[in-house]
Parts: sequence; C-alpha cells; structure tokens
Amino acid sequence: MKIGRIETFTVPPRWLFVRVESDDGAVGWGEASLEGHAEAVDGAFEALRDRFIGHDPRRIEDIWQVAYRGGFYRGGPVLMSALAGLEQALWDLKGKALGLPAWEMLGGRVRDTIRAYAWIGGDRPHEIAEAAKGRRDQGFSAVKMNATAELDWIGTPKLFDEVVKRVEAAQDAGMDVGLDFHGRVHRPMAKQLAKVLEPLGLLFIEEPLLSDNPEGLRQIADLVSTPIALGERLYSRWDFKPFFEAGVVDIIQPDLSHAGGILECRKIAAMAEAYDVAVAPHCPLGPLALASCLQLAACTPNVAIQEISLGIHYNTGGHDLLNFVVDKDVLTPVDGYLPIPEKPGLGITIDEAAVRAADKDRHRWRNPVWRLPDGSFAEW
Repeated sequence: MKIGRIETFTVPPRWLFVRVESDDGAVGWGEASLEGHAEAVDGAFEALRDRFIGHDPRRIEDIWQVAYRGGFYRGGPVLMSALAGLEQALWDLKGKALGLPAWEMLGGRVRDTIRAYAWIGGDRPHEIAEAAKGRRDQGFSAVKMNATAELDWIGTPKLFDEVVKRVEAAQDAGMDVGLDFHGRVHRPMAKQLAKVLEPLGLLFIEEPLLSDNPEGLRQIADLVSTPIALGERLYSRWDFKPFFEAGVVDIIQPDLSHAGGILECRKIAAMAEAYDVAVAPHCPLGPLALASCLQLAACTPNVAIQEISLGIHYNTGGHDLLNFVVDKDVLTPVDGYLPIPEKPGLGITIDEAAVRAADKDRHRWRNPVWRLPDGSFAEW
C-alpha cells in the first residue's frame, strides 16, 4: 500500500479537511483546521505531498517523525496543524483497512462515553441564563463561557461584579461552569479576578494568562485552588513540558488539529498523567477534529471532559459540525455525554460530495478584531 493522493478542502465556516487516498483506493480523512490561517496550512501540504506520495501510509509514526524533523524547521501552529490533519487521516485510513477504530490500535478502550461541554455566549446575566438553559435542554450539564472583555492593567473590584453575576446565572440554570479568560486580562487584574471567582467552585479557569507568561501563571497557581487550564496554543509535547515541570497547570487542553494529531496528543496526555494533570481537549472545530478527540478519549485514562462545537453560535458562524457527516448520531451527545465511536478509523463517515461542493467557495475566515474604549487593540 502506498499513498497515492493527498487532497485538502476548505470547508465553511473555517475548517480545512484532509483526504488521503492510497494507490489501492483506500481513503482516510483528517482535519487540519487552524482558525484564520487556512491558506497557510494548505500551503504547508505542498511539502508533505512531495515527501510522502508513494510512502506506506501504515507507517504513521515514521511519517510523523520525518514530517516533524525532516524539514529542519519544526513546530508552530501552521506546520503542526498540517501534520495533525495528515496524521488523523492516516489513522482513519489504516483503521478502515484493518477494520479497527483508532482507539483499538492505540491500546484499547478505557471508557464507553466521555462527558462533554458546550460554549455559551451573552453579555448580561439574563442572556447567559437563557443560553445555559438551552444547553441544559440539549442534555448538557457543563458549559464554558468567556470571563470578561479585556481588563486594563489597573481597576477596582467593581469591575468583577458583572463577571460573578454571569457565572452565577449559568450555575443557577443547573450548569457546571468553566471560565475562559482567553489571556485577555493583564496579570494584576487576573490575580484579583481569580481570587474573587474562587468561592464559585468553577470547573476551571482557562488561560488566566497567556502561556507565554509562565511566571505570572505561577503566581496565580499559588494564589487560588481553582484548577488552571491551558494548552490550545501549545503545539507539541516539548511545548507542554515546561508547564508540567513548573506545576502551574491542572488541566491541559491540546487541540488535536493543532498539536500534531492523535498520537502526539496521546503522548502529551501520558506526560500529563505522570504529573497528575487532567486532559480536556480543545475542539471548537469540525467533525473530524471531534472524532479524533473521541479516539483519544477512548484510550486515555486522564481525559476528563471534551469540548464540542455543537449548534449555532459564534464558533461555527451558523454552520453545524454535523452538516458534513453521514452518521450524525455518532457525534451527538446523549445526556451530556458523547459516545465512543465504534466504527473503524475515526469512526465517522464524511459526506464527500458535500465537502467537495463546499470547497468550491473556499472560505476566507479571519479572526475578528476588537478595540478597547481608548482605541487600543483588545485580545480575542
């Protein structure tokens, strides 16, 4: 068996799908979505095609090592997202060829389902309450929401009152809540806000500071007992290593479409397990990214919860991740839990005709840009 073709497809609202076909007609799908940078990742596939057309697709670890190390320059979101999408597609192809789910080839199943959470939005407590009730009606028992708009370097505790009210509105609707700071809050204010939120019993605070500020994260970790989550902007086991060693993270959130794919994230999770750190994969993306996450959840003991981009909200711009999946029930939560896919490969069947039709428009999605009242740039 040899790799005969590697195709990429831009799929709205902001996804990049990968299709690998062997010379004997076997097909595997993966997702290399990197929000706002689809063209850059697509360009990275030129080198991957030159390198791996004609290569045995079953030698997944060898392909990964050559792709990562063979180009001399390595790492970073673009190259690792391209590698992730290729690697996922190889697991899908190999699993279908052998009649096995990827999780079966990675050690076998440790669970039957995984708890899931969905994002909610809203600026006011009543908006948050309604959004939380909507997720509850879908069967979820946990949600994630933004903590706040970007806070300045200095301020007063009055700025935190609205944050607390918004969290309490979701909790009053029966939800466990994770709060995403998005690295928006400068360290002096982040320390105060983390302390104010501690009595609320959050699932986690995510990116209370950006991961390029580990010394500040150390201060927050020493200040509060609320679990600290981060990792969507880290792209390999080497990126995660210093955070484990520093003891500043309780839950890691690698993105399987950014951090090198399924096996690399399995290795990251094994490192986390040695430090008693949980895993909650980042996934505001499409169906192939989510299916890959479920393969990881199936065979990884310290995966605790899974993000899912379900339904119409800002993450998908009105496009449901199920639009391109034939067997939609495989990625549909039941009572707040996602089932582990049983079918070979990634466990889902992609509607190839719909993907090819969507690719004709070739989306040009870009991250929105916000500014503060004084006109300065605000974090995402």
